[in-house]
Amino acid sequence: MYDFAVAWDWLSFAARWLHVMTAIAWIGSSFYFVALDLGLRQRPDLPQGVHGEEWQVHGGGFYHIQKYLVAPPHLPEHLIWFKWESYATWLSGFVLLCLVYYAGADLYLIDPAVLDVSAPVAIFISIASLVLGWFIYDLICKFGLGKNDTVIMVLLYGVLVAVSWGYTQLFTGRAAFLHLGAFTATIMAANVFMLIIPNQKIVVADLIAGKTPDPKYGKLAKQRSTHNNYLTLPVVFLMLSNHYPLAFATEYNWIIASLVFLMGVTIRHWFNTRHAGKGKPTWTWIVTLLLFIAIIWLSSIQKPLPDESQALPMTPAQQNFVVAENFPQVRDTILGRCSMCHAKEPAWDGIITAPKGVILETDREIASHAREIYLQAGRSHAMPPANITAVSDEERRMLAAWYETSVKGGKTQ
Repeated sequence: MYDFAVAWDWLSFAARWLHVMTAIAWIGSSFYFVALDLGLRQRPDLPQGVHGEEWQVHGGGFYHIQKYLVAPPHLPEHLIWFKWESYATWLSGFVLLCLVYYAGADLYLIDPAVLDVSAPVAIFISIASLVLGWFIYDLICKFGLGKNDTVIMVLLYGVLVAVSWGYTQLFTGRAAFLHLGAFTATIMAANVFMLIIPNQKIVVADLIAGKTPDPKYGKLAKQRSTHNNYLTLPVVFLMLSNHYPLAFATEYNWIIASLVFLMGVTIRHWFNTRHAGKGKPTWTWIVTLLLFIAIIWLSSIQKPLPDESQALPMTPAQQNFVVAENFPQVRDTILGRCSMCHAKEPAWDGIITAPKGVILETDREIASHAREIYLQAGRSHAMPPANITAVSDEERRMLAAWYETSVKGGKTQ
């Protein structure tokens, strides 16, 4: 069974790699077409129906690009659709969510000090929130507000702030940030799947039927594409945040997440304005810097330490690791080699908070992170970095044997 941990970790790595590759493809094409659209130039002798054109040079060649505001008179023989990048990104992200947060719900998703629920309940809340998010956003866009992008974005921001707070009341800080990213990414992917591509298919069908396409379909698709453009950078931040506990594991993490969305807007506004040839809005970088300074300050406000007398009970799986015959030696090794960094108040110079929010001070905390200890310090030399605390090969074998024996005896994973 212990080999399962190694295989599972590689499976998670493969899913993460796929997710990153598809996200690069999606974000790259999205940013390119927004920049292209904003940079289009008009001239009197453009072909009928052409809204604008642009000349570009790349890779040793020149490209002449024209955009039809609604559609060309006839359907081209070779038409490339940009949709699979979006679909593959969301699907691979959901697989990764299942592998890490659903399969490891007791460790990564549920914090009994925040909300003590079972794994199935927490997973249901997770999935339901992603689905509900899309319907709320879609209703905001459709019912009487669809023509005012500013109103839509303000209302959406209000929803995101509320959801930022809500997730921190449901899950661990790490899971809250990840879910906020997934919540937003689901809106973006659903925009492509539910509206942008269907509208483009309507236009194509009209061309095939010899009809003149209605321009409203293109306008609606462009509106949702613009929303995606401004939401992209915050999603990337949130997906990377699990490596930085100063973001997700601090007192005002939900406010930090809320400010990140504003930073995404200011950064994209600068690029979009530049691509449109409308000047250099330097103020956007000043605002972004001030927002980032505010985030740093918020992350420095420490949470009050929990009451140690209210220790949470251990699950049967955690108890398997604690009752192991060699656990006293394991605990002494971890406390001596790891806890100077992985502590509520790290003693190692330059480390303010425990790396990745992993604390290894109590029996329960050590048991909760048994698989990570096994992979990071038992089966590999990843921890401690540069073996700075001089963990011996004998100690690594002991950590590995502790995990393997406990898993085999307790039939845990």
